[in-house]
Amino acid sequence: MARVVKEKEYAVRLNEILDSAQRLVYTKGYEQMSIQDILDDLKISKGAFYHYFNSKQALLEALVARMEQDAGKILVPVVQDPQLPALEKLECFFDSIARWKSAQKTYLLGLLSVWYADYNAIVRQKLVAGGIKWITPMLTEIIHQGVQEGVMNTPNPEQVGEVVVTLMVSLGDSIGGKILSIGQDCDEQERSECLHQMENSVAVYTNAIERVLGAPPGSLMLFDPAALKEWVVPPNGARQEKD
Repeated sequence: MARVVKEKEYAVRLNEILDSAQRLVYTKGYEQMSIQDILDDLKISKGAFYHYFNSKQALLEALVARMEQDAGKILVPVVQDPQLPALEKLECFFDSIARWKSAQKTYLLGLLSVWYADYNAIVRQKLVAGGIKWITPMLTEIIHQGVQEGVMNTPNPEQVGEVVVTLMVSLGDSIGGKILSIGQDCDEQERSECLHQMENSVAVYTNAIERVLGAPPGSLMLFDPAALKEWVVPPNGARQEKD
């Protein structure tokens, strides 16, 4: 019994440290964040921290692993759903990611500029590389299914899976950059133009992914247009008035 209690206490403290580090990565950036920042935030000693992590790099590795686990809880059920045909499964796969982001829209909008800042390059690169590594096998499974169903045509599902993930990361960067260009004082016309650019980017990347997969043109809708529009709506839904 005592061992079980200790294991629970260990897990609780571990997650407290990870929560603190994640907040600091987003608000200060990985390079600016120090171990001392975490100690000050949690009011713990250096010894307590090093009981869980032997370096700042080890902490980053744990952050990446936890994010992958959280995303896996959403995506794995989609991949393993025996009722979904491949094309629908692929759409649900990316729609699940989009919905997860939309549910945290306010938080993510506040972090976007920090995420793309130069001083956050290390953690951004680490997360992207890790994401490609663990998402690719899931996409490969869907692509194998698509080939079996005759709705996809590619001799190399594994390599194509990685290409699709890379394209989606690039699309995310494109959309993120456009969202960053929208200031709080932008008027409705500027927001409408930004949305139009985002929709064009989605259309171009979707077409490219269909070609890579050997899927019929127009067979995929990787982003719900309504969900995309949410990202250009003024904060709290307020409308911007022209002078």
